[in-house]
Amino acid sequence: MLVIAGVRVTPTTARVYFGIQALAGAAWWAAVFSSDAVRQATLGALPVPLVATLDIPLFVVASVVAACGIRVALWVVVPWTAVVAVGMAGYATITGLAGWGALLMVLAAGASLAAGIVILCGRAPVEWLVTGPMAFRTAAPVGRERLLARTGLQTLFFWGTFLVAIPLVVSWIESRWGIRLDMPFAVRIAGAVVLGAATVLGVWSGISMSTKGEGTPLPSQMARRLVVVGPYRLVRNPMAVAGIAQGVAVGLILGSWLVVVYSLLGSVLWNTVVRPLEEADLAARFGAEFEEYRARVSCWVPLRPAASRAL
Repeated sequence: MLVIAGVRVTPTTARVYFGIQALAGAAWWAAVFSSDAVRQATLGALPVPLVATLDIPLFVVASVVAACGIRVALWVVVPWTAVVAVGMAGYATITGLAGWGALLMVLAAGASLAAGIVILCGRAPVEWLVTGPMAFRTAAPVGRERLLARTGLQTLFFWGTFLVAIPLVVSWIESRWGIRLDMPFAVRIAGAVVLGAATVLGVWSGISMSTKGEGTPLPSQMARRLVVVGPYRLVRNPMAVAGIAQGVAVGLILGSWLVVVYSLLGSVLWNTVVRPLEEADLAARFGAEFEEYRARVSCWVPLRPAASRAL
């Protein structure tokens, strides 16, 4: 069962989310009608009466109905929230107005979709994230040189996508939507230092995976041997530690709080959804060897063996 921040994600949890969303939506509309500052920040120049006429029944009321367990409401609130999120994002990008409203609706759309899936499926179908090309498979024995080459290409692709392309787009959106917050220059310098250290850790981890484990970072080409040396003797997931630190560092360098949040949210997703699936696969393939390693080495922070199991 999926657990996030100590909360079990079940259909009941998803219904509670829709209840909270309904209350938040009602509070937001109350603020829109009573505060010019809130209206400008979240709706810009959009016609408030028209938007309210559509959004209150299709978002607020439909969220209440979904929270009561009436599934048909999901086919109203989830698509409507997605449409509004796309529309608000386009409006904010074109006009530079209502950026905070666009951001809130994008977050609400993602959360509504996830909660709706949990209710319809009766659980959180986390296995969807590791199917198809991302399914766990052991790497073919192709030789160290080819594995290193594959690891290098994969690393360049993922770093180029998640540490360059996406952060640049997010940072540009942040500026265009008018939701950017100033960061001191010293913070950007600190980000550069962290990025350098995290990159070294990431490269070290990738090389260790290829040379000692006979695999690559991709789930579809996983290590043939359990890697317990190099950075893996310090933490069980040095690549994840490096990737999260790199993402946060890039956000600091760009002066983008939204990139930092994007990186931290990615770490939560990885830790709560992907990591348990990956470790279950490792336990199935390596058995007692992996269980001993998991008991001895912590997940995130180097600790003594007695304190490692919980982390």
